[in-house]
Amino acid sequence: MGQRRAPHLRPNANRILLTIDLTTAVVEEALSTQTAFIVSYHPPIFKPLSSFTLANSIQSSLLRCAAAGISVYSPHTALDSVTGGINDWLYSCLTSGSQHGDYTITYVGEEKEQGLGGEGRLIAFETPLAMKVLEGRIKGHLKLDQIQVAYTSARDLTTISSVAICAGSGGSMLLGVDADVYFTGEMSHHEVLAAVASGHNVVLCGHTNTERGYLPILAKKLAEELQNELSDATDPAAATALQSLKPVISEADKHPLKFV
Repeated sequence: MGQRRAPHLRPNANRILLTIDLTTAVVEEALSTQTAFIVSYHPPIFKPLSSFTLANSIQSSLLRCAAAGISVYSPHTALDSVTGGINDWLYSCLTSGSQHGDYTITYVGEEKEQGLGGEGRLIAFETPLAMKVLEGRIKGHLKLDQIQVAYTSARDLTTISSVAICAGSGGSMLLGVDADVYFTGEMSHHEVLAAVASGHNVVLCGHTNTERGYLPILAKKLAEELQNELSDATDPAAATALQSLKPVISEADKHPLKFV
C-alpha cells in the first residue's frame, strides 16, 4: 500500500473518492468535483520511478492530482488480507443466508499476525453443493451475466466441497491449494491449464469484478471511522473538516473489458 500526498490542501473539498483504478476518467471526475482525497485500491505505480513526466498517462494523472491538492492512497493487498476485507466479501455469497450449511474458513497464503487475515481464503462445506449452484451464486453476487469456467474431469461437478478464493489475479496464489474449485478474477492461459490438469475446476470473473463490489462496504466503514474521529475531536477546526468529509464511490471507475 502507499500514499501520494498533495503539496497543499484543496480549498472547499469534502469528497473522499473511492475507486478500484486511478484511470484518467476517474481523475477527470475527481478534478471536476470537490474531491479532497482519492482511495485507489490498485496503486497507480508498482515499480520505483526516478522521475515523473507528463508524457506518461499514469504519472500525468498523479501530477494533476498533486497540482490540484488531491492526495491519493492505495490500500491494495492490505484490503485483500484483512478480516472483513475484499476476500471475505467475495466468499460471502457462498456462506451467507439460510440456504447454506455449515462450513469452515482457513487462510490461503501468508497468514497475517494478530488475527488480521491472510492473502486468500479456503472454504470447506460440510454439505457439498453442485457446481451450477456455485456458479449461480457467484454471478448473482457479482451482478454478472457471464463468467468463465474450466472443468476438470478429476472432480464430480455435483459434489463441490471446497473453494479456494483470491480476489483479482489469483493464479500464483491458488495453484497448489487443495480445493475442488479455484475462484478468482483472472488467471493466465497456462495457469488455467495447470489448474485443470492438477484436478481443479476454475471460475474466472474478471479481475476488477471480484473487487469493485466491495467499495460500498468500504465507503460505509470509512464513514463510520470518520464519525468516530469526529466524536473524539477536540480541535474545532479539525471537527469542522471531519464533519464535511464524505466517502463517495466513483462513477467513472469500471471494469475495462466487455463482452460484445
